[in-house]
Amino acid sequence: MKVAGIVAEYNPFHNGHAHQIAETRRALGEDAAIVCCMTGDFVQRGEAAVWSKFARAEAAAHCGADLVFELPLPWALSSAEGFARGAVMLLASLGVVECLSFGSECGRAEPLERVARALLDPALGAAIRQELEAGDSFAAARQRALARTLGPEEAALLEAPNNILAVEYIKALYDLRAEMDVMTLPRRGAAHDGAGEGGFRSASELRAKLSAGEDIAPFVPRAAVEVFEHERGLGRGPVSMQALEPMLLSRLRMLGDADFAALPDASEGLGNRLREAAREEAGWDAVLAAAKSRRYALSRIRRMCVCACLGVREGMTEQAVPYARLLAATERGRALLREISARGRIPVVTKPAAVKELSKEAQAVFRLGAAARDLWVLALPAREERRGSTDWRSGPALV
Repeated sequence: MKVAGIVAEYNPFHNGHAHQIAETRRALGEDAAIVCCMTGDFVQRGEAAVWSKFARAEAAAHCGADLVFELPLPWALSSAEGFARGAVMLLASLGVVECLSFGSECGRAEPLERVARALLDPALGAAIRQELEAGDSFAAARQRALARTLGPEEAALLEAPNNILAVEYIKALYDLRAEMDVMTLPRRGAAHDGAGEGGFRSASELRAKLSAGEDIAPFVPRAAVEVFEHERGLGRGPVSMQALEPMLLSRLRMLGDADFAALPDASEGLGNRLREAAREEAGWDAVLAAAKSRRYALSRIRRMCVCACLGVREGMTEQAVPYARLLAATERGRALLREISARGRIPVVTKPAAVKELSKEAQAVFRLGAAARDLWVLALPAREERRGSTDWRSGPALV
């Protein structure tokens, strides 16, 4: 049996995700197992997930995934590089994943691998620093430096968001010396943040539809629709950043100067800009706009704000991912867990109480995610679902 790994957010799970799982299994054989590493209740773009991590994992398991593990919060709220490295590290540490499958606009592994190798060359760092002196963003400086090395055509691959993540996955595989093959599938449907046609729509478009009260069922597998509608019926979503805005602003305004200085990516005065914006602006979007500059992408500011609210600090992702928390499993996945227990290099957490037996570092990471969930539930429509400490009482969905 082949085992493929997929890094995902499933925010929400949709037809494109189901297509990726099906095509990965088709390429490896129908008995292949699909192991997913998925973000929790807050996602990499610096926002709250629309449905809980447990519901999104259950939807994925009903639609082809065999095991779904949570990417712990510090890595989930990291840059593309830190996010990819954490996810690849977790999947590699399970000891069973043989192939990493991901979507890309490019659709071919070889050009992405060439870009990844170039970015790992120390000589490129000096070229990027030289380009940064012009005052542009890191992304723009990196692309110009890469164009001088590989040519403008391959450097242009970094203009597309899924290509960027794909390159970071490959970089992580090289850097960690992870023994996994690479499989990339052409992205179907809409661009990352664009409008689509037919049955394939981007997650961002579906989130916008949910926010507007529109039906997304035509773009989501039936089994996933049933999971999400069950959650809606219980008042457990969908969740929006607007609903969390008062709590988030309150947390930002209670932080001290040292807290802002200790944030990830708070260099070159960015922590100070964010501190002043948080203390003066009247809304979440206004804070983001006030802190943004030509050099710093809005996504970076969003992540910094959420990290500030949730207690994620600089340096937390420098350690190894300390555990793999199981969120959902199928029968095939449960059989694979036995192999992971024999070959894996990190503990698998199936019962939250078992966290107390792990290292102090692992316990601190878990507590951070549990506290994040305590904030996330405050945006739920049903008051009775806003109880605290639910992360400590929730086990994986068995499908």
